[in-house]
Amino acid sequence: MIRQFVPAFIAALLTATLLPAQDQAVTPPQPKQEKAIFEFQDGDRLVLLGNTVFEREQRYACFEPRLTLALGETKITVRNLAWSADTVFGHARSYFGPPEEGLQRLTAHLDLLKPTVVMLCYGSELAFEKLGGLPDFLTGYRNLLELIRKHAPGARLVIVSPPPLETLPPPMPDLTDANKSLSSLRDALRKFATSQNTWFIDLFELMGGIPKPGVISKPLTDNGVHYTREGYEKLSSCLVEGLGLSAPIMAPAELETIRREVLAKDELFFNRWRPQNETYLFGFRKHEQGQNAKEIPMFDPLIDQADARIQAAKMQLLQSKKRL
Repeated sequence: MIRQFVPAFIAALLTATLLPAQDQAVTPPQPKQEKAIFEFQDGDRLVLLGNTVFEREQRYACFEPRLTLALGETKITVRNLAWSADTVFGHARSYFGPPEEGLQRLTAHLDLLKPTVVMLCYGSELAFEKLGGLPDFLTGYRNLLELIRKHAPGARLVIVSPPPLETLPPPMPDLTDANKSLSSLRDALRKFATSQNTWFIDLFELMGGIPKPGVISKPLTDNGVHYTREGYEKLSSCLVEGLGLSAPIMAPAELETIRREVLAKDELFFNRWRPQNETYLFGFRKHEQGQNAKEIPMFDPLIDQADARIQAAKMQLLQSKKRL
């Protein structure tokens, strides 16, 4: 029985192998997956929250012009609440007190701004801690998201991984190991963002990921950590790409009009939420000059006017592009 079965099986196998191509089953082409796009709505209020990477964006005003142009006629406002060296626990923005005070200050600003979209970029410090603090970091991040959701109900959240570091020529240090830590952090943040039902932007990979050995390019940082104007040009384009959007191609001179308006608005807003004499206005020395705190809300109409100028400059530029 077995002797009869084996030849028959081999014959059937050879026949299937030698069938003409048109007689064999063909897998139909799979439809291309559409690119995911973060949906902005007209009137959205976007808040940037994080550490130095986001705070220094207001020095260069590269991100907001590209984002607003990518959104076309959709009108949004952008407010930068980032704080250099801040953590998910609120260390830097706590001033003289414990981190809890920093989170209380953040809560007050969220109540003031009522954001509908919050984009967060935290974790750069873990590059130098070899991820030893990752569990506590993720717990703190989770608590921070809960705080935002409580004080900005319905806000859509975007988690951004920290960008890579650069190893510059000596005497600057080799940051290869630090980048490996950031790569692992990125992987953890991707899973965390999924668990928190938030949008995720892999800024680490979009900015080039771990630098390739022997590949030398023009530096994008001053010291391997802090990005230059050219660095923020690339970083902002990557953020827009990470949202699934694309800004129209503009010459630097064309972007300059909007960029100047954004710089002016960001300066007004910075003075609104971080006045240099805050200790005298709102802190433990407010008994001396606290009566002047009433002037701080006077920035609000000026900021609104600056937003209107940004929108007008954007629409003028978009219309000029349509006429070409």
